[in-house]
Amino acid sequence: MSEERRRRQEARQEQAPTRVSRKVVVRIAAVVAVGLVLALLAYKHSHRYDAFAKCLAAKQVQMYGAYWCPHCAEQKEAFDASFAYVPYVECGIPGSHAEQKVCKDAGVQRFPTWKFPNGDTTEGVFTVDELGARTGCSP
Repeated sequence: MSEERRRRQEARQEQAPTRVSRKVVVRIAAVVAVGLVLALLAYKHSHRYDAFAKCLAAKQVQMYGAYWCPHCAEQKEAFDASFAYVPYVECGIPGSHAEQKVCKDAGVQRFPTWKFPNGDTTEGVFTVDELGARTGCSP
């Protein structure tokens, strides 16, 4: 009987690490799954205006801005990561507040300036809804 008791005890000791490691693996998998879901939600949130920005590009709407302009930064933030699809002309010359020739030629005087395909030029920060109303693109 002591031999059988010893075998059972050894069997329990062999199974114990397996149980612990399974719990660890399950917990790690749960943490990874939650992390992936949060990352996916953050990605979708920051790219929620991709289609809208691509529509602006298709309609040849253009934003002129300068790297040092706080209103331009505000406008870019409204689009979040989707701003990468907005047709943007950088008017600032690095290291100064001078303007690029392309912006002077376009008649840009203040930032941000939006140029629309119908020839309208408007200065200022717009909400995505305001831009949508002006362009027919859906935010």
